[in-house]
Amino acid sequence: MSETTPNLEMPYILPSQAQKHVTHNEALQRLDALTQLVIVATLSQPPADPNPGACYEVAADPAGPWFGKAGTIALWDDGAWTFLTPRPGWRATLAQDHRLHIHDGTRFRPYDALSGLERLGVNATADEVNRLAVSGDATLLSHAGHGHQLKINKATPADVASLLFQSGWSGRAEMGLSGADTFALKTSADGALWQEALRVDAAGRVHLPQRPIARATTAAGTSTPVEGSESGFSSLPLSQGGFALGAPVAGGGQSLVVPATGLYFVTLKAEIQPTGTFSLALQSGTQTLATLREFSGASARHAGTVSALAALTAGDALRLVYAGSATVTYGSDRTEVLIAML
Repeated sequence: MSETTPNLEMPYILPSQAQKHVTHNEALQRLDALTQLVIVATLSQPPADPNPGACYEVAADPAGPWFGKAGTIALWDDGAWTFLTPRPGWRATLAQDHRLHIHDGTRFRPYDALSGLERLGVNATADEVNRLAVSGDATLLSHAGHGHQLKINKATPADVASLLFQSGWSGRAEMGLSGADTFALKTSADGALWQEALRVDAAGRVHLPQRPIARATTAAGTSTPVEGSESGFSSLPLSQGGFALGAPVAGGGQSLVVPATGLYFVTLKAEIQPTGTFSLALQSGTQTLATLREFSGASARHAGTVSALAALTAGDALRLVYAGSATVTYGSDRTEVLIAML
């Protein structure tokens, strides 16, 4: 049987041992030092006037009474030094920094409770996907004297590095690098179908793929519309954001249907040869959006253009309305409407 305990090397009281109190007191000294171990400092030689029970980590190349005791714990008690050999996993608080240190087999090193942590939940439960989970009214990320960056990194261009905004755990907006290296902002009404609202390429150019924009043209040809007649459009050479051709218009073509409520910039262009007073208007219901009205009498064929701002509602149907008499030349780049939501 060994005469000391295996971990703290405290001496056992042996059968028929004289002065058992000496062995007992030596064991108490070790327990008193090691169970709440506080290391005053790391030194290479003893301090001049240590306090009873003070413990020191002996540095490399020690001198004097500590010679040859590098790496041990020097305990001062009863006017003498006792040297304890720490083992891997022993814990101690260093008085100089008030931090917990753990022995790694060579020396005591600062213990960082968060270093290498696989999951962290703050008032929440982290899981394999959401390894950091925070539940609270707000999360503050502040500077440490200068600026502050939040970095989101992805492995390849095809991966995702983004911020996802949810309502009831269902996605409603997402911004970042989603499957490409261009910055994008997407929105969704149900978390399943997503629309890209904004995209910024590497050159800094901004694209708005869902912005309502259209170029509505008329079928090629000429006609002399009668007073109060109407006509529509035959094609959309340019269309995004939901513009579409709607119901047929009595004078030919189809109405142009507005996809979203908002303020629009409208341009009406027409190629006309008036035979008298004449005007051409772009209307929605009874609302006139823009009117070409510079014609007061007969003149040669020429192109006229007018632009205006208009407040439109989703579902409004736009059409051309004629007044007076003229021969109108239809077709792309002759009689058409350009419209864009602001």
